[in-house]
Order: sequence, then structure tokens, then C-alpha cells
Amino acid sequence: MFRRPSIPAVAAVDVAEDAYLLDVREDDEWTAGHAPGAVHVPMMQVPARIDDIPEDRDVVVVCRVGGRSAQVVAFLQQNGRDRTINLDGGMQSWAAAGRPMVSEDGGAPRVL
Repeated sequence: MFRRPSIPAVAAVDVAEDAYLLDVREDDEWTAGHAPGAVHVPMMQVPARIDDIPEDRDVVVVCRVGGRSAQVVAFLQQNGRDRTINLDGGMQSWAAAGRPMVSEDGGAPRVL
């Protein structure tokens, strides 16, 4: 009966090497493992930091499995950020696709 707006998504294997990756996970998730070059802005900080997010290029938003990032994409699009895209399957699909990861704690990168 009611349809949710369609959220654009991209598969991990299709994310360009130079893509702007916005990681909206919590601090412990970020520390455990993230994509190199990603920018960390926890989901709840996005409204206050919206001006830090580029408008002039595609922004791929990522979380653990894609739910939180889809909400952030919807929020950004409602606020005029049309070039935002959800990472389908989140960091779990990123890791499963063999995409590079780094950690901030000195351990092997992992997805929490």
C-alpha cells in the first residue's frame, strides 16, 4: 500500500577506487576495520556535520549491513544531497568482496 522511496545502491565490487566513502558506523566498528580513505561520521552526527559531506561528487554511505546507511542516504537526499548512494550489504559485503580494509587498533581488520 505505502511504498518507501527507492534508495540508490551500489555493490561493493562496483565502488570506484577514488569514491568518497562515508562510514556512519559507531567508533568501535570503525576502529575494528574500515575501508582505506573512508571518512568516519557516526550516523547520529550526520545532521550536525552535513556541511562536511561533499555535494559536488558521489558519496557512498556505508555501515555494517546497509540499514543505517540507507537511512542516512534518505536523510541526505531529503536535504538536497542527490549524489548519495548506499553501499549494498555494507562492510560485510565489502569484506566478502575482498576489498581492502584497515584497522585503527593494530589488529587484523574485521567487521563488527
